[in-house]
Amino acid sequence: MATTGERSVLADRLQRLGTETAFAVSQAAAEWAAAGNRVYPFHLGDLDLPTPANIVAAMDAAIAAGHTGYCPAAGIPALREALADDLGRRRGMVFTPEQVVVQPGGKPVITKFLQAVMNPGDGVLFPSPGYPIYESQIDYLGGRGLPYGYRFDDDGFRIDMDALRAAAPSARLLIYNDLQNPLGSESSADERAEIARLAVEHDLWVLSDEAYFEMRYSGESTSIASLAGMAERTVILHTFSKKFAMTGWRLGCAVAPTVVAEQIAKLNTNDESCTTHFVQHAGVEALRDPSGADEILAELRQRRDAAAGVLADVDGVRLAVPDATFYLFPYVGEAMERTGHTDVGDFATAALHATGVSFCTRRHFGRPLAGEDDRFVRFAYSGLGVEAIRDGLGAFAEWIHAH
Repeated sequence: MATTGERSVLADRLQRLGTETAFAVSQAAAEWAAAGNRVYPFHLGDLDLPTPANIVAAMDAAIAAGHTGYCPAAGIPALREALADDLGRRRGMVFTPEQVVVQPGGKPVITKFLQAVMNPGDGVLFPSPGYPIYESQIDYLGGRGLPYGYRFDDDGFRIDMDALRAAAPSARLLIYNDLQNPLGSESSADERAEIARLAVEHDLWVLSDEAYFEMRYSGESTSIASLAGMAERTVILHTFSKKFAMTGWRLGCAVAPTVVAEQIAKLNTNDESCTTHFVQHAGVEALRDPSGADEILAELRQRRDAAAGVLADVDGVRLAVPDATFYLFPYVGEAMERTGHTDVGDFATAALHATGVSFCTRRHFGRPLAGEDDRFVRFAYSGLGVEAIRDGLGAFAEWIHAH
């Protein structure tokens, strides 16, 4: 820790703060590109697709109408009402506008959930591999992280329920990400029901991260909040970022029991006053006419199929193709051995330099668990067109096959 004389320059708690590690991969990719090399950016889960035109027009109209000042901390009534109706209908539940607290994106819901219901030292179950901000914020706010892992087979990923059951008595909170980033996996109905049973049995507060709830290519999503005994203990994280290609707009919400929703709204007042006023009016339009989202999902499906099609034929790569999200998370242990690598980070660097393909590794999504085989990588196909996907992953395949 840097010091000035005997006084620390920075707060000690900053040593516990992590980051979204995909951005570190972005820097390495940018440096390689700056040196004149072609880069295929599979590392960052952003979208290169335009926000639907009706949403952009609604924002422009809101600005022209003067909606550029402060608004209620919990969100404008029209958006809270629209979200309560839309999210409730899609989950077979009934929400009131008072349960909806608008946020500048989905990510703030993680922090505010922990601030609202976690005391220092409380045990918090969270997925690993998982979105790295879970672990970062648990540590930063003084919680006691209790990671639970996954088991992989040819059918995909399943939560290690034995580990989850063993850790549940030590927890007060559970973070659950169905349609999971980075794995792309989804719980079976039985797995989801067992997690709900554990939450009720051990009286856990639950954050259900549903950022990808509607980003699926077949089947239907189920919210754990809709299961028996869960509505009164669950906070839902929702975001406009994925479905409407609005990552930079920063618009999302928490849906929570009113006792928690009131506290999250108070945190809004302290943190950012309110979510950008005119962006909220654009959110109302997105829910009123969501038809533009269909084109986004159709394009992402083509990209998934293109990426999975190439990777399926790569020797040394094992892939279970998910029905949701925009990520593939293959096992590359044999490919690493074939190319002479024992460390997955070294393998990623070598792939970038040999092929221009940039991707994250398992280590970017939480600390690997004891005894875990961490030789997995994540390909995000949301920021490249089908042709670039085939070119990049084709080069990746040729590199591996050349050994």
